[in-house]
Amino acid sequence: MIVWGIFISAILFALALDLGVFNRKAHVISTKEASIWTMIWVSLAFAFSGVIYWLYGTDLIDNPSNMPPLDAMIKYITGYLIELSLSIDNIFVIAVIFSSFNVPQKFQHRVLFWGILGAIVFRAIMIFFGVALINRFSWMIYLFGAFLLYTAYKMLVSKDQDFDPHNSFVFKQIRKVIPITKKIDGEHFFIRKKHIYAATPLFVVLLVIEGTDILFALDSIPAILAITSDPFLVFSSNIMAILGLRSMYFFLSNMLEKFHYLKYSLVAILSFVGIKMLLAEYVHLPEWVSLAFIAFSLGVGIVVSLNSSTYQKNS
Repeated sequence: MIVWGIFISAILFALALDLGVFNRKAHVISTKEASIWTMIWVSLAFAFSGVIYWLYGTDLIDNPSNMPPLDAMIKYITGYLIELSLSIDNIFVIAVIFSSFNVPQKFQHRVLFWGILGAIVFRAIMIFFGVALINRFSWMIYLFGAFLLYTAYKMLVSKDQDFDPHNSFVFKQIRKVIPITKKIDGEHFFIRKKHIYAATPLFVVLLVIEGTDILFALDSIPAILAITSDPFLVFSSNIMAILGLRSMYFFLSNMLEKFHYLKYSLVAILSFVGIKMLLAEYVHLPEWVSLAFIAFSLGVGIVVSLNSSTYQKNS
């Protein structure tokens, strides 16, 4: 529990430092700033794999299955790459939500900060129950595997459609509970209006983003449980990917159309982990195979997307 406490405290400290020091004043996040922070978060995530190796090579963390430290490190990196790759779709939806509600760029970071803080809480709860279900009911792994294959199929055959946040379930429910102002009032989520408190569009955007993240977590949590059911590996890889989501959003938001073929990489990854879950009792793949397949799928998707974008630009 000491390791868990230190890890969670470090995450909260990093978030407090982010909002209280580096982004104390609302400002537009430039591509250069976003790229620097993206490199920092990705570097920290990969550097943490060394901490994983050290923890599982000692008695500092619960390791009931006596997992070798190298296997633990590979599982962590594999889980991190899965979460990172599945975040691409999340980034696209976030961009649509901000655009639909006309949220100025200088306020987007604040919304994402609180959105990610909420995502950490919700995902921690989902991870706890997901791990508990698999450990208690072994047949749940087949249910998760089938669900991932279904998700991959839906992603493959679905056509790109315009997403209207105003028609989302979350937005409709908010309007029933609390009045919503028509204009954004600075960084405020609530304002006092005619002796009552009303939510600003910024608060609505926050809740809609939270709602969509929960939906995405329904895919990402089972996907990482196909790699490992170790609670700390699942939680740490998931959270490290979430922490880099904000900077990655500002880095990629203007370039999403260039990565069109990443959709097929995600289909391949979800299909792979789904099949791995269904065959877990019969086929045992080395840890490096999963990592190599996921890294290869992402690499191919990125290269093909960039080459296609360059070809269309030159033609």
